[in-house]
Amino acid sequence: MHIEHYKGVFVIRYFYTLLLFLLSPLLLVTLYKKKPGKPPFGSRWKEHFGITPVLKNQSQRPIWVHTVSVGETIAATPFIRALKQQYPNIPIVITTTTSTGAQQAEKLSDIAEHRYMPIDLPFAIKGFLKAIKPQKMLIMETELWPNVLHYAHQSGAPISVINARLSERSAQRYKKFQPIFNLLANNLSQILCQHTDDAERFIRLGIKNNKIKITGSLKFDISITEEIKQKAQNLRATLGTNRFIWIAASTHEGEDDIILSAHQKLLIKHPNALLILVPRHPERFHNVLLLCQNKKFNTVSRTSNQPVNLTTEIYLGDTMGEMMTLIGASDACFIGGSLIGNKVGGHNVLEPAALSKPIMTGPSYFNFTDIVERLNSCRALSITKNDNDIFNTLDSLISNDEMESMGKAAKSFVESNQGAIAKTLRIIDEIH
Repeated sequence: MHIEHYKGVFVIRYFYTLLLFLLSPLLLVTLYKKKPGKPPFGSRWKEHFGITPVLKNQSQRPIWVHTVSVGETIAATPFIRALKQQYPNIPIVITTTTSTGAQQAEKLSDIAEHRYMPIDLPFAIKGFLKAIKPQKMLIMETELWPNVLHYAHQSGAPISVINARLSERSAQRYKKFQPIFNLLANNLSQILCQHTDDAERFIRLGIKNNKIKITGSLKFDISITEEIKQKAQNLRATLGTNRFIWIAASTHEGEDDIILSAHQKLLIKHPNALLILVPRHPERFHNVLLLCQNKKFNTVSRTSNQPVNLTTEIYLGDTMGEMMTLIGASDACFIGGSLIGNKVGGHNVLEPAALSKPIMTGPSYFNFTDIVERLNSCRALSITKNDNDIFNTLDSLISNDEMESMGKAAKSFVESNQGAIAKTLRIIDEIH
């Protein structure tokens, strides 16, 4: 039975690898496609094929942290800094798949080196492992690749999924491909879940209880540095202290029209209001700027360095890595990825909460169901379905002076749930 099991695993992985090999040209074309605002890979494209430069610091085998792209890298940053404090003499390597993720990871170059994640083909994974020789692998959230897990496990590196989350929708998908999920799960040493709901879904899929631990979400352990506070104050002074400013953060295609319609309604009643509009993906910056201009909004983009005055109606946040500063300069925050059906499932609502801002989100927030509903129940967040809802919520915030009470409730919620970094560090220290 034991031999039959391994034969079955080998067959599944063989056919998966064959399928990925056939599809890889299409995947790589998508990955390398040039887009406005997207950093080029340059000569580093070879890293995707396992031609990976060794680390500058080879004093010890490194800890490998995989963060996929921008969002995961930003969320993992406080944890990675704490990880370095706990292991000051051990090198850390961060892998991302995307060039925008690499750009974000470079901000940690004082404590970690960046490499691109190889594509999930055996020769590429083996090349990476031969160059890097990790002693542990930490995967942020749930980015699981069969060959990566197989060969990393085979190399002797224990694999932990940290800050793991599994929506009901994702759990149902994995259930349809249970043999493939088992192939992934057998190589994992432990899964550190954000919430009890996540843990229960993993267990339902067959993960053993002793591999599951609940640490809370790393995203609660947000560090609002003095530098961020100062930058936010300076930006607010530039944009105007005696006006209402709201931000629509991480918007996706299809949402900007709704946001702009809500802002148009707001300007009729509150003509000095300013919207900070921040598209999720940098390749959309230019098109969103054109959309604002075509709709006759007086628009200034952050990178233009043009002066902002009381006639400015929209401030386009067309930079990367400044979201906390932009939110900090606002009075209220709408979180995007939540108005376009079930395509995205919302983005992180905890950053505005940590900055004491009233929060709005659209009705599609399945990536953050537990957090959104808890924030809603403590009157720190409003669920808005369309432009009228967004306008009415903003108007109520201004007219009824609810901003301070909602902001305090949001910050209190974040503070009461902090501690995931310390729990995660303690648990990964126990595994060898």
